[in-house]
Amino acid sequence: MGEFFNPEKGIWVWLSTGVDVVGLSVLWIFLCLPAVTVGPATAALYYTVVKCVRGRETGAFGEYLHSFRANFKVGVKVSLIVIPLFLLLLGGYRIVLWYGTRLGGAAYILYVAYYFALVLPAGVLCWLFPLLGRFEYGVRGLFRTALQLTIAHLPSTVIIVMLTAQSAVFCLNRWWPVVFLPTVAVLLVSLFTERIFQKYVPELAEEETQETEE
Repeated sequence: MGEFFNPEKGIWVWLSTGVDVVGLSVLWIFLCLPAVTVGPATAALYYTVVKCVRGRETGAFGEYLHSFRANFKVGVKVSLIVIPLFLLLLGGYRIVLWYGTRLGGAAYILYVAYYFALVLPAGVLCWLFPLLGRFEYGVRGLFRTALQLTIAHLPSTVIIVMLTAQSAVFCLNRWWPVVFLPTVAVLLVSLFTERIFQKYVPELAEEETQETEE
């Protein structure tokens, strides 16, 4: 009976994790509402998921807010670049999709080519916020490192892009997954990104130091 009431074991661990998953997702949505804060909000979500959901550390909401404040300046700058770029890529996708599905032939080939070409910029966007959440970067160094990781680990990048895109589509089509899916999606993405980060920890730490000094 004592084990049952132990807050560090059994069902209580799962309940605590469930509260963190839902609470972090709702907090992320709330802090993304101004749009320009999507950068620090997403970086903070990644940081907290790795530390508290995967790492089983306590104080998830405090860690989230701390990371959000720490990454706010760079994160907002990144958001101001990422949002127009995302809208441009999405607009281009819808245009080639419309012509490709209606005209066929060369238009459809263009659509397929554009679809696969999206992997590179989409991959960079997907790497930005895990990097920002785990390391200290300036804007230029952040984009440079994200591009390098996108190219160097293209198979993992494709999976990360697909996970992110499908999660976003699922949330847009059905409103209720937004209360847990952002955290779950970041958790799944971290299974790939953290494995890759471990290979480059000394190099990434050196790059972030140089970038901070600049």
